[in-house]
Amino acid sequence: MINQAAIQHLTTADPVLGSLIAQGREIHPRPHEDLYLALLRAIVSQQISTKAAAAIWKRFQALFPPEGYPEPREVLQMDEDLMRSAGLSRQKVGYLKAIAEYNERGLLDYEHVTSLSEEDFTEHLTAIRGVGRWTAQMLQMFALDQPDVFSEGDLGVQNAMRKLYGLEETGRALQKRMLLIAEAWRPYRSLACKYLWQSLDNGTQIPPTA
Repeated sequence: MINQAAIQHLTTADPVLGSLIAQGREIHPRPHEDLYLALLRAIVSQQISTKAAAAIWKRFQALFPPEGYPEPREVLQMDEDLMRSAGLSRQKVGYLKAIAEYNERGLLDYEHVTSLSEEDFTEHLTAIRGVGRWTAQMLQMFALDQPDVFSEGDLGVQNAMRKLYGLEETGRALQKRMLLIAEAWRPYRSLACKYLWQSLDNGTQIPPTA
């Protein structure tokens, strides 16, 4: 079900964004996902094409019959060369094992992570080797469907806001200006970002980690 309150707020608070939303396709909320599994998939997808990531993920899942679910203990115990046979780099194998260890320590507990603020959540996840700020933000927006996340460092969001608001700044100055504009979107900045991604062109999809 579409969050009409969010649409109304964004449209009223920022008519420029409201016009974009009115021209766009409806964005529906998604059910919450398994954060541990979403993190594994995000790492597998890093720095490779969507097609390659899907193929590697399928081979990785095949290492965990019959359900294909990579239980943390199995990931930790699995031989590194066997994991690499799925197409993973040695570095990514290390990252996947780090995520499994974090989960085994109870640090990816849903109730706990969803109680954290955006910054605390990012700090919590980036403590895992291989997980950066962008990945943490994408997981908040998509795996957890949290409503008020803004990714000023995302290239797609930057490009969309440059076009929409005629921004000419670059680097830190650009991000500072974006944050100022996005203040009016609280507490629905995640939905605003999703419409910005959608606006880039009709063929643009939401980021692959989603």
